[in-house]
Amino acid sequence: MADSQSAGVGDEQETENEDKESSRKAAGAAHGKEAAGSTEALRFDGKRGGSKAKKRNLSDLSLVRFIGAELTRGYFLEHNEAKYTERRERVYTCLRIPKELEKLMTFGFFLCLDAFLYVFTLLPLRVLLALLRLLTLPCCGLGGSRILQPAQVCDVLKGFIMVLCYSMMSYVDYSMMYHLIRGQSVIKLYIIYNMLEVADRLFSSFGQDILDALYWTATEPKEKKRAHIGVIPHFLMAVLYVFLHAILIMVQATTLNVAFNSHNKSLLTIMMSNNFVEIKGSVFKKFEKNNLFQMSNSDIKERFTNYILLLIVCLRNMEQFSWNPDHLWVLCPDVVMVIASEVAVDVVKHAFITKFNDISADVYGEYRASLAFDLVSSRQKNAYTDYSDSVSRRMGFIPLPLALLLIRVVTSSVKIQGSLSLMCVMLFYLGMITLKVLNSIVVLGTSCVFVKEANMEEKLFSPPPSVATSRVNSRANRPKHTYTSPHQEPTVETGGMPTASVIPQPADLPVGPAPTLPTSDSDTFLTTPDGDDEDDGKIINTDTGLEEDGLKHRTPKKDLLEIDRFTICGNRID
Repeated sequence: MADSQSAGVGDEQETENEDKESSRKAAGAAHGKEAAGSTEALRFDGKRGGSKAKKRNLSDLSLVRFIGAELTRGYFLEHNEAKYTERRERVYTCLRIPKELEKLMTFGFFLCLDAFLYVFTLLPLRVLLALLRLLTLPCCGLGGSRILQPAQVCDVLKGFIMVLCYSMMSYVDYSMMYHLIRGQSVIKLYIIYNMLEVADRLFSSFGQDILDALYWTATEPKEKKRAHIGVIPHFLMAVLYVFLHAILIMVQATTLNVAFNSHNKSLLTIMMSNNFVEIKGSVFKKFEKNNLFQMSNSDIKERFTNYILLLIVCLRNMEQFSWNPDHLWVLCPDVVMVIASEVAVDVVKHAFITKFNDISADVYGEYRASLAFDLVSSRQKNAYTDYSDSVSRRMGFIPLPLALLLIRVVTSSVKIQGSLSLMCVMLFYLGMITLKVLNSIVVLGTSCVFVKEANMEEKLFSPPPSVATSRVNSRANRPKHTYTSPHQEPTVETGGMPTASVIPQPADLPVGPAPTLPTSDSDTFLTTPDGDDEDDGKIINTDTGLEEDGLKHRTPKKDLLEIDRFTICGNRID
């Protein structure tokens, strides 16, 4: 009985435990369903709220609100004050360019006029004085070691060159050349005129070297008399150059005369449009101060040469119309049009070059001072060249061929007969001498003012530097950067002698990328880079002793007084 009772109690307890577990599971399941229901309710409420926010945002992006925002939005220029100030200064610089440029052009014109009138006025008198000294030498005896002074020798050579070339030019028929050129087509004449301009620059660059070689060969100290024979080939070469250059300028003048006399003026229009091609070839290039100085000298020379060519054209046309003054008024519009186009092209070209290259308009004052320095230095006791020769080197303007052509045209156009004509010629010659003297006085006084304002008085008494010496010094004084290992002090070679750095350097330096300057893409202007010397930017490794490529450094800039018309500045001649 006892066993049966204990078994029944155990069964009842198991049944109760099973009932409790089942009730717990049912309660957990009910709780899970309630939680799931609340989560679904929250999700539904969130979806409902998100849809309401989206609808609210879509209602805000209306066309009226967009237009209103565009009409009322603002900005402040003072947040980038430096940029806009620079742009305003560029505009002011462009507005100042015409005034400063014309000041330089006017001063350069009178410099060229002074050198040009020298050939007609003072050069013949100086040649006569030198020849008079040679004739009176047996009576006076040798007063020194030289028979003639170097300047007199150069004057005599110039006089002989002019006489020989004029005799050779007398055999050239200007009328036949005019009709030969007039028979060509317009396009062919345009190509010929462009070729003549290029040839004129090449002749000018090489011609002054020929004349300088002749002057130095004739005046350098010689120990043997046989050495004087070397002057003859140089003299013949100079005569050939002046004659060929004069023929070249004559063809230019004849082509311009044909353009003036053409019926539809199409050739003249094409030749004038050639000036505007210079804007395309010059404006969108990188220019430095020395390159702009060369271009300014070239423009001065080109403008003065065009004035002389226009004078020759007017003389030839007036001769053909028997010096009728009414025909001069017919030529005036074309002459004014050519001059106006030349001035307009120069102004636009220089304005945009200075704008793109961030060059101040004050640089033209430095150019005037450099040209004035040549005139003032030629009047010093230690002068080493004549002023006309310095103008030829600086501007590429050689007055001998142009003066020879003008003499040839004037003598063929004006007939001198009778004593009255001779008196008129003498009065005209005296007038030219008076103009030359007055022009020289005014230009010399103005040049002294420019030199004083530029504080260049000390350079007047310094000896002229040699070209080879200046190149050697510029290379010797150029520092070479030396690459060193981290545990070694850097050295800088100055004049070929390595010296240790005075400032103590840390033993270990972290190697990192080279620092870069912040640049703005909107302000970047693409230009052609200038070429540097090969030995610039070479890094010397002290461990291996070899040169390695490094950062490219600019070559030391040349002084304006060392820049001639055909000196290479950067990677080109302008």
